[in-house]
Amino acid sequence: MQRVARADVRVDGRVVGAIDRPGLVVLVGVTHDDTEAVAAGLARKVWGLRILRDERSASDVGAPLLVVSQFTLYGDARKGRRPTWASAAPGAVAEPLCAHFCAILEAAGAEVARGVFGADMQVRLVADGPVTVLLER
Repeated sequence: MQRVARADVRVDGRVVGAIDRPGLVVLVGVTHDDTEAVAAGLARKVWGLRILRDERSASDVGAPLLVVSQFTLYGDARKGRRPTWASAAPGAVAEPLCAHFCAILEAAGAEVARGVFGADMQVRLVADGPVTVLLER
């Protein structure tokens, strides 16, 4: 998760999701044993995490979120020079969990922009300070 001033995600040169005011870019990686309960818990954590200016959360200020699926978060390069993504869940598992994550945020009142699951995406962002947070269950 990165605190940003603005951000967008493009597929084939076309903007598919964007936020144009301070908010968060959330990269979501799913592993084999993740569940809807895990996704929901992490969504609630993201929405309430006090990492914006003046120790405010996205829920406090109505900050938008740009959510991008990112299987490469589970890349493992401990052996050799070629990473493996064996810990990343297959699309049939990961895509519905990413959608559930977004749905929980939206149900909580969040404005959620999204990338396109499985697409070759280009994410552009203007960071709002050196703030990046890794959340795990």
